[in-house]
Amino acid sequence: MLEYCKTEQRGHILIVTINRPDRLNALHPAANKELGDVFDAFAANPDQWVAIITGEGRGFSAGNDLRWQAEGGERVPMPRGFGGLTSRFDLSKPVIAAVNGVAMGGGFEIALACDLIIASEKAVFALPEPKVGLAALAGGLNRLPRQIGVKRALGMILTGRHVTAAEGKELGFVNEVVAHDKLMDEALRWASMIEECSPLSIRASKEVVYGSLDSASLAESMAKKYDGVSRMVGSQDFIEGPRAFAEKRKPNWQGK
Repeated sequence: MLEYCKTEQRGHILIVTINRPDRLNALHPAANKELGDVFDAFAANPDQWVAIITGEGRGFSAGNDLRWQAEGGERVPMPRGFGGLTSRFDLSKPVIAAVNGVAMGGGFEIALACDLIIASEKAVFALPEPKVGLAALAGGLNRLPRQIGVKRALGMILTGRHVTAAEGKELGFVNEVVAHDKLMDEALRWASMIEECSPLSIRASKEVVYGSLDSASLAESMAKKYDGVSRMVGSQDFIEGPRAFAEKRKPNWQGK
């Protein structure tokens, strides 16, 4: 039984909803652990190809539950990071953040750890940790400059200012801004487009993209051997895709 989140599977798509609306989905250690377990299960489940993470109520996630911390809650290690995602570097399946409201601090860091961000017009993003004597150490200080450039990132990081969904798209960390009541429809539309592709091709592609960013040069990144590419080339789907194309039919992906 899940206490701090809800899950739903639609086809090969897993929807994960952070469920602490009374605290704007701010997370404490137990919630982070539960989300880590959920994404562990997602990674291991061959029938789940894409995940969407969103928040219940008005917020995506207000970040670290400072109220819980101020009440004497003990800080504990988070092996998979904030929301079970920010320190997860081995997940080859794509994850979409459907940001329905405030995404502050750790909440924004969860979104940055996802592969796509679809934002409601009501979404607001910030890394306000310096305003309370903290720093965005769950990947925000590392991912945001890589995704939008150093100067733009520091414009958010050094001020802690709030950024609207529209500005987030202009800065480059939001993929699409949609009407609030259409958010999940659009997130599911993106997930469905991914679902139509070979899951092994998607995983290989994600692995190569992130692996390339860690390489010193283009030549090195292209010469590197990727496990996901080997799995793709050795799979039944590698045969099924060209066969379906030749036979003018929809591929029957097996994910193996």
